[in-house]
Amino acid sequence: KAVGLCDTNNLCGALEFSEIISKIGTQPIIGAHINIKHNNYIGKIPFFSKDLDGYKNLIKLSSKSFLEIKENETPHCSIDDILKNSKGLILLTGPFDGLIGKLFYNNLQDEIFKIFKILKKNFYNNIYLEIQRHNDPGEQEYEKFLLTTSEKMNLPLIATQEVYYLTQDMYEAHDAYLCIGEKTYVNEKNRRKYSKEHYLKSSEEMCKIFADIPEALENNFNFPFRFSYKPKKS
Repeated sequence: KAVGLCDTNNLCGALEFSEIISKIGTQPIIGAHINIKHNNYIGKIPFFSKDLDGYKNLIKLSSKSFLEIKENETPHCSIDDILKNSKGLILLTGPFDGLIGKLFYNNLQDEIFKIFKILKKNFYNNIYLEIQRHNDPGEQEYEKFLLTTSEKMNLPLIATQEVYYLTQDMYEAHDAYLCIGEKTYVNEKNRRKYSKEHYLKSSEEMCKIFADIPEALENNFNFPFRFSYKPKKS
């Protein structure tokens, strides 16, 4: 019924994706992972556009991340940037290797609480704590923190899957692609590596994986109903 596209730092495929998907009667959901900088840490946070205002703000944030930085810096925005351009956007807290995860693994939980408090005040009911289960090292510790934080701060959970390829048999190709992008080798031990679980899972698989957190599954199920926009050709 609905398919989302959430690329990293850009929306290059958003228009073509929306045109093709909508022609077959499927609702497109457009998002982007935007790098956010906080206390010298840079990591991605996913944003999704609910409506035209959200899409325009997503474009602003993507553009800012490239155009308003110093030379040789990683593309990024600031917390202030997303607060000023939050209208029409839904924010997810991102994967364990995103900004919030990086702060967590550097023992900066107090900073995370400060950020969540600011975001909750600004985004109201448009923020979710994102739970993912790919069996990657470090995910379980991060999840425990998010579960506790959800209860403590009354923030909703959402079960998601970070998809890098469509089927599980594409894992090795993606792993080789990572090596090419980072100029390293498959047999290199100290390199970025993901589990074999980053494929597009079925509803049945997701329900099985997150059976113990039904509210997170329910929020995932209801997520498409929060959107009423698709990019159009001018």
